[in-house]
Amino acid sequence: MTITLHGIGIGGGIAIGRAHLVSHTDLEVAHYEITQAEVAGEIARFDQAVRATRKELEQLWGSIPENAPTELGAFLSLHVMLLNDHTISREPRDIIVERRCNAEWALKLQQDRLLEQFDVIEEEYLRERRNDVIQVVDRLFKALDGHDGEHYVPPEDSKERVLIAHDLSPADMALFKGADFAAFLTDVGGPTSHTAILARSLDIPSVLALHHARQLIREDETIIVDGTAGVAIIDPSETILAEYRKRQTGLAAERKKLQSIKRTAAATRDGVAIELHANIETPGDVAQALGNGATGVGLYRSEFLFLGRDDLPDEEEQYRAYRSVLEGMKGAPVTIRTVDLGRDKMPKWADEEAVSAPNPALGLTGVRLCLAEPQLFRTQLRALLRAGRHGKLKLLVPMLASLAEVKQVRLHVEQAREELREDGIEFADDVEVGGMIEVPGAALTVSHLLGKLDFVSIGTNDLIQYTLAVDRGDDAVSHLYDPFHPAVLHLIGHVIRTADRAGVPVSVCGEMAGDARMTRLLLALGLRRFSMHPAQLLNVKQIVLKSDLSKLAPLAREIEQAPDADRVREILASLDG
Repeated sequence: MTITLHGIGIGGGIAIGRAHLVSHTDLEVAHYEITQAEVAGEIARFDQAVRATRKELEQLWGSIPENAPTELGAFLSLHVMLLNDHTISREPRDIIVERRCNAEWALKLQQDRLLEQFDVIEEEYLRERRNDVIQVVDRLFKALDGHDGEHYVPPEDSKERVLIAHDLSPADMALFKGADFAAFLTDVGGPTSHTAILARSLDIPSVLALHHARQLIREDETIIVDGTAGVAIIDPSETILAEYRKRQTGLAAERKKLQSIKRTAAATRDGVAIELHANIETPGDVAQALGNGATGVGLYRSEFLFLGRDDLPDEEEQYRAYRSVLEGMKGAPVTIRTVDLGRDKMPKWADEEAVSAPNPALGLTGVRLCLAEPQLFRTQLRALLRAGRHGKLKLLVPMLASLAEVKQVRLHVEQAREELREDGIEFADDVEVGGMIEVPGAALTVSHLLGKLDFVSIGTNDLIQYTLAVDRGDDAVSHLYDPFHPAVLHLIGHVIRTADRAGVPVSVCGEMAGDARMTRLLLALGLRRFSMHPAQLLNVKQIVLKSDLSKLAPLAREIEQAPDADRVREILASLDG
């Protein structure tokens, strides 16, 4: 019987293959009391499990092949850091002493405590880090149970298989390194989960958050995975199979055709040049950006240097990372966003008050945190200015809401320059400073900000969430997150027009920029600079090459005056007709 499951589509394209189920059977956690004389031995058993798990993760980390996604090493590193954190590696020892219980029960109690803290947090990125804790603790349980590591042997026909699991940890992904699966399906996960990020990097069709796929699907069962629509079809009929094979063949032909435009300049049919830049998270992403024809980096998320660690990166470490990106881009412009921590990206070293804030998304986050922590901000600015000598650097400041914040940022930049002069350290004195427009208040008053900014970049992800009051990571309301909403388009159009009149460059670096469905809409609104995940560049370029601005421009007013999102979609659909 054919069953269709709907989840969160991550990788583009369609895969058809036979199911390969990966089992992560939960071990039964025993609970028993021990005598005082047995406490030391139980602590030693727990410590041995920590050492064995650490060794296993480090071996996996060290055996990552060169062609693996750069994110994989970072995620495994994060799991090692979580394991080393005292909340996991030390506090269960205290529970053993206090409660005179076995190590497994102490670890379970500590896991429950940690997960309770995550349950009260609404932010999407932090919810996904909850799964990291579960994955690390699960490996500890296995070590305590006598499992001495994983020895996964992928099926020989992995290219024809759809990998199905309740969840996939970074360590799982490392174990699967010898396999080249057609697609991934998981019961849990979200757009910012490690599985999602890795799937995007591999450009593999994937659907997450299917809830019961692991229970419903049987080994070797035929599965269709539509990573674009977020659909998995179990045991499809011959009619459905034929239809999806036809679509798959068409997509394969399209992908092959896309490679032919990799080196073609991005310009519309009527000759207007369009800038297509890449969003990256690590220096290792530069190769993928250049390989897909990016003419610059429109957003380097520097906060990934700050996450998953117990300390702050010092000036020298940051300088080396920024320099690596600038040199890798070989003179092309690189826009580095100053550290954007808080809300959905809370570092381990953040104080308890910040972590437990009632609404982190409206609290000390983005530029607010930088201005509240001047030493952190100044250290980063010094590193950035120094790295600016090695390429064409632009600084991008997140979550600006007022002119006062812009002025304070400018003051910090000038003070960082003065410090470097006094220290006799060479730096770039021509670095541009721009601001992210992702708060509705900033979008509405952007004309006041432009006099103090060299450029602006619209962060549509947060702009949509703040404008519509929707957390897209919340299953109950995520359907209300709609980039076609007239209020969102009105704000975007207003920012683009205002910046153009002031002669200030404007770009979009949120997910809308990489969504090919939105390309003509953004062009109609006047956008000429896009920045997106490298894997999306060629799809967007193809739309640009087929577009005629003389026909799109008159639609801008009609789009912005549309009463609802459905009317916007109708207008855009007419362009394809």
